[in-house]
Amino acid sequence: MQKTKSERILGRRKAEAERPPVSPRVAEQDRLAGEAGTQVDAEARRGRGATSNAAGRFEPAARILFDDGWQNLDDLPPFRTEVTEEHARTVITRNQSPDIGFDRSINPYRGCEHGCIYCFARPTHAYQGLSAGLDFETRLFVKPDAPELLARELSQPRYQPRTIALGTNTDPYQPIERRYEVTRRILQVLSDFGHPVGIVTKSALVARDIDILGPMAERGLAKVAISITTLDPQLARVMEPRAAAPHRRLATIRALVDAGIPTAVLTAPLIPALNDNEIERILDSASHMGATEAGYVTLRLPLEIADLFKEWLVAHFPDKARHVMALVRQMHGGKDYDSTFGKRGKGDGPYAWTIGRRFEIAARRLGLTGRSVKLTTAHFRRPTQPGKQLDLFD
Repeated sequence: MQKTKSERILGRRKAEAERPPVSPRVAEQDRLAGEAGTQVDAEARRGRGATSNAAGRFEPAARILFDDGWQNLDDLPPFRTEVTEEHARTVITRNQSPDIGFDRSINPYRGCEHGCIYCFARPTHAYQGLSAGLDFETRLFVKPDAPELLARELSQPRYQPRTIALGTNTDPYQPIERRYEVTRRILQVLSDFGHPVGIVTKSALVARDIDILGPMAERGLAKVAISITTLDPQLARVMEPRAAAPHRRLATIRALVDAGIPTAVLTAPLIPALNDNEIERILDSASHMGATEAGYVTLRLPLEIADLFKEWLVAHFPDKARHVMALVRQMHGGKDYDSTFGKRGKGDGPYAWTIGRRFEIAARRLGLTGRSVKLTTAHFRRPTQPGKQLDLFD
């Protein structure tokens, strides 16, 4: 017998009333877990950091995974790394941010295979029409002619030298650098011009270029900062799946120091209730390996990174997810992220203050405070081009 509209409504309300209530904890985890249909099967993303691949924020339509009943999702291939060559007109990027200690940088690669879930460069993949999630780790772009473009820019008569930063957006020594060697060739150009460079990386591959960096350091032209987020290999594996293991990074500090290259350690990012308990251990270990400077940055969650990080937390640390995010918001005025200059990388409030004081005390005790090495532009020279008359004072 067909039910009337009233009977159907009453039946639905009765069923809803009899449904077991959802606890606030489960509801919060469901909210943190992200948008349904963007999650990727664990086997397909094995060895990657992000757990989803939502469409970029500029895309007119969102894409979601949907199984139509034929088990087609089971046949999806794993995410493999794809590299696309791009040819830019310039290679030096400039910025005027008051809380950044450099005004120019070079990024040989877009995207990063290291897969660090917290990487603040992830949202830049939206400009390529790609996802900040798994696309960022697997759809990479390389600038093969970056060294030639750099030489051309440095040769301009109006160019005024100041330290160029390498590794400010994506890691210049990520795995594909072994094949393309763009970073190595950039360093050779900078060495030929006598131009200072500062490198930030979490890769042991930087030690490959000691033959270039060593002589540059002797002239005050190079220094390196090694990022160590944790000394726990299991945490590092899920947080930075394709980056060098913690012990390899410590060994790299020793190799660079032994070659006479000034080396710093970066505890970045510090994540509340996840790795901030390791501040003192990381600084102590790096100091033992010869590091002479140290710096830190707290977790930043701009744009798409907030959702990606929450999904990752629920997937790997479900019991800590709510607590970690509560502390993050406490450090950013109740929000996931505050982009205010001066606050975005350090946070604000009691918990952020505690992290800062702990870092300062440990760094001071170990002699890692201040910038002990300043690079120079005194050696900058534009190499003579073929057929050009030599300068009288060269």
